[in-house]
Amino acid sequence: MKNRFLSLVFSIAVAIGHVGGALADELTADEIQGELDAATPEQPADFSGHDLSRLDLSGMDLSGANLAGANLSNARLQDTKLIGANLKGANLDGAWLIGADFSNANLQNAHMFGPVVAQGLEPSREQSPVFAGADLSGARVIAKLSQGNDENANFSSGELGADMGNQSMGLMRFEAEGAHLAGADFSNASLNHALFRFADLTGADFTGADLRSAEFDGANLSRAKFAGADATGASFDSATLTDASGLDQAKGMPASP
Repeated sequence: MKNRFLSLVFSIAVAIGHVGGALADELTADEIQGELDAATPEQPADFSGHDLSRLDLSGMDLSGANLAGANLSNARLQDTKLIGANLKGANLDGAWLIGADFSNANLQNAHMFGPVVAQGLEPSREQSPVFAGADLSGARVIAKLSQGNDENANFSSGELGADMGNQSMGLMRFEAEGAHLAGADFSNASLNHALFRFADLTGADFTGADLRSAEFDGANLSRAKFAGADATGASFDSATLTDASGLDQAKGMPASP
């Protein structure tokens, strides 16, 4: 009788584990794929809170999956689809993100420090991860997103500024050189020393943002909003500011950028 009871308890635990995405943190890539195969639109795969660090999840379709609070540090996500996935509070430090698609994903308060975004030293348009329409509000992002498609992404209140007291390995900062960031929301974000050279920032919102020493040289800032921003020391050489608003309400903006 006792053995039957323990067997029943174990069976229930296994069932709950599958509903919740996994029974424990000891997941393999094959087990994750199995969960994805069994998922439905009504019951998406759930890996929330799990330790998926260092796993190779390249090429998988994790679109719509629940990865809230998951540890994906140093995980390999090359060409992985995470469209509309829930990555709220997830840890993506050092993750391999070449070709990953985070379109419309929820990355609120996520942590992304030093992810791998290119086979070489600099990312290309084909290799850069995609964050179009993604919600990264409140996220800590120190990454090279140059050349990427991040249109309408929400970085509001994000921590994207360089930590100038911890730069022993060179300047670690948010880089979006040549990126597509039209309509992006950077309101109230920390962006000191951020790199936006030649980026398309048409209609971007920098209201209340910390832009100290940021680089906007050659960027398209048409219709961008700057009210309440601090642009002390920022550079705008050859930048386009047609119909930009709030320039007279921003601190440190050059008189004729």
